[in-house]
This record gives sequence, C-alpha cells and structure tokens, in this order.
Amino acid sequence: MIKAMTEANSIIVIGAGISGLAAACKLAGSGLSVTVLEARDRIGGRIFTKRNSTSASAIELGAEFIHGIPAEILHPLQQSASNITEVDGDNWCVAKGKLQACDFFSRIDSILEKMDDTLPDESFLDFLQRCFPNPERDSKLEDAKQRAVNYVSGFNAADPGLVGVHWLVAGMRAENKIQGHRAFRSKNGYQDLLDHFQRQITDLDVPVQTNTVVESVAWKADRTEITARSGHQSRIVTAAKVVITLPLAVLQASSDKASGDRGSVRFIPALPEQKLEALAKMEMGKVVRVVLRFRHRFWQEVFPANKKKKLAEMSFLFSQDEWFPTWWTAMPNKDPIITGWAPFRSAERLSGQSQQLVVQRALQTLAVLLRVSLQKLESGLEAAYFHDWQSDPFTRGAYSYGKVGSDGAQQALGAPVANVLFFAGEATDISGHNGTVHGAIASGYRAAEEILQRRR
Repeated sequence: MIKAMTEANSIIVIGAGISGLAAACKLAGSGLSVTVLEARDRIGGRIFTKRNSTSASAIELGAEFIHGIPAEILHPLQQSASNITEVDGDNWCVAKGKLQACDFFSRIDSILEKMDDTLPDESFLDFLQRCFPNPERDSKLEDAKQRAVNYVSGFNAADPGLVGVHWLVAGMRAENKIQGHRAFRSKNGYQDLLDHFQRQITDLDVPVQTNTVVESVAWKADRTEITARSGHQSRIVTAAKVVITLPLAVLQASSDKASGDRGSVRFIPALPEQKLEALAKMEMGKVVRVVLRFRHRFWQEVFPANKKKKLAEMSFLFSQDEWFPTWWTAMPNKDPIITGWAPFRSAERLSGQSQQLVVQRALQTLAVLLRVSLQKLESGLEAAYFHDWQSDPFTRGAYSYGKVGSDGAQQALGAPVANVLFFAGEATDISGHNGTVHGAIASGYRAAEEILQRRR
C-alpha cells in the first residue's frame, strides 16, 4: 500500500467522463489543484467514439446525437471550429410486415401532451390505462398507445411500468426549450467534444490518471481519503474535497452493503439516508446498440410497399421488432453505416451475449425488416462494432431516468455531503436533461461552482 499525500486544498475528481472533465476544467481554471482518477484506459465514459479510415462518419458506441441546441455542447464545438451537421432524411416504418412512410408521430404527440405533472405521479403505463382505457379496443388507438410505449422505452431506455410521468414531463419541457426535436452530429462524432476538453485539461496541467480504479472513499468534515488500485498496486490519496461522477447504477451498487464487486465504491461512512433514498427513486435504463458497416448502402436499392420511392434517403427505420426495433443511418452522410438500437426488454435479452450473437441477431432483424436476404447482408458486411454497457462494471447501463415518485431525487442525489463530497453526472442534472451529454456537462459545472462558492 502506497500512501500519496496531497496538498490540503486539492480536489479529486472521480471519473473522466464528460461531467468529470467539465468539473475539472472549471475548478482548475479557477486556480485549484485538481487530479482526475479514471478506472478505464481512456477518457470519455459513456462517450466512446471510434474512427475508421474507410468511413467519413464516426462510429459511436455510446452517445451519438446532439439533442437540440444546448450551449454546453455547441459553444465548445464552435470554439473548436467543429463541423456540425443536422440529421436529415426520411423516416420509414414497418407495420404488419409492410415497409411504409411513418404516419404515427402526431398520434404519439397527442398522447404525450395529455401527461400532467400537477396530478399525482404515476407510471407511464398507468397513465395510458387511466387516460386511454379504450374499452372498444379501437385498433388505431391501440396502435398509437403501443407506439407511445415504444417511444418511451426507446428514447428514454426506460421501463414504461416504472418511469414516472412527472419525470417525463420535466424532460419534455426541458427539450422544448432547446429545440430538442432537432438532432445534430459533429463531423468526428463526440470525439470532437472530448478533444476540446482534453485540450483544456492539458493546458491547465490537470493530471488524468487512467487505469485507476477507486475502491473506497473515506470522508469526514475536513478531508477525504481515497483508496485506488492501479494494476496490482493499491494507494491512498487524500484531498480536501472529492467530485464523484460515477454513473447511477455504479452508485447504486456502491450503496449496497453486500456489494464489493469490481467498479463499486465503498463509502466510509455510508452515504446519508437522503442520498440512498434518492438512489432508490431512480433507475438506469438499458440499451444495446450495434453499428454495422457494409461495403455499400444496400438499403438504397430497397423499395417500400407502394413501390414509389426507394430508401436512398432513409434516416430512421422504426418497427415493433422484439430485438432491434429502431435503426438509423449516417444521414445526411451517405456512408454505408447503419445502427441498430435495442432498448429495455430487447437489451435485457441481448446483454451478456457475445458480439457474434448480437451481430447475427441484428443482421437477421435487418433482413426481415427490409426484406433482404440474410446471405446478402452477411456477405456485404464489412465490420461490426458493439459495446455492452450493461455488462461494463464502470457503467452498468445506458443512462438514468426517474421512477414514480422521483420528484426531487436528482437534487438530492446531486447535493453535497458534509462540504467534502460533491456529485455530478447526468443522473444529478436538475434541469430536466437527465440522460444527455449536455446535462452531464451542466452537472459538472454545477458541482464545481458549489465548491468554488464555499471558498469565496
């Protein structure tokens, strides 16, 4: 055991995801001594971009879209002169085995607009049953209800039987303020944003220690003592304050006294009861995604049911497939890349499986949806990319959502403890942008500001 003492006013940031990087930049930029500890061998957390020399588009294994026009993302990208493109193209749907233009978005909107956060909170499924009982079993209403369920579980990676209406309304309200219905990409994916923060970290001389797994955080009124492991070597680092940016599911595992598996962090003493109650009111969404790169854009040769227009401009493909219900292309870029999205129950079935099995299941789904032979897809597949976030010990899921009765949980989760423990990460965002990159950045800035205010 090596004990490394640091200066009394130093700050440790646990996690080099985007919220940790944002917090470190703000703190170091204010003249404080900051060190970042990261369990992985890379920075970025749930931002995980890969590049391929044969493709103009980035391969995103984690966050991909910029939702709306959030300043937290657009300002850094503009400062870096990054090329930002709005997602464009046609939306197609598969319904009753037929490929056709989507016509259900307005019906989904009409259902979601009925949600009311002035009423007692309830799950999305209970809301549907109460507001749209449909005793006559009208097929159009049933289809709209199922599409709404698919939207909630797909976009939010949430269990519609657990997610709270109050949380959904807060998210929709926040999205409307930043034109969240629009989506953008940066030319090199989210790597452009990471590069911006990496440059700041370097310029500010902030050390980022990767492959450093934090095992415990002992804290009291005036200092913290962090035990971390790098390879076979364990060491203790002391600091005046700690910014904790662990993903929700990792924090939940850390609060489990019976836990002790890799990735979980033991708090000594345990986190306060208010913090544990907040953790219990939130849930980590589940998603499996796979990116397939083909030799050419085979879908541009596919005709829909009406035979009038090919899929050359396809951006999104929606279905009710049990494995990969949602797909999207690189549009407006014409790269032969297509991404399969498997949320909630689909993710539960796929998580823990081998990449070979996941890719094969994706190809089978795509073959059925687009009525293309599986053999043609297999022979045309050039590469596949996949990361199982549920099985990743340092993430354990996709992104957070609030369960029924979660009002105030984000504020409680993000609140400082004893003036020494500070919390950031998308799950602690208090503006309704949970589950987003800009929400994570905002939370990092907020945690840093809380520390700076206490020093003024």
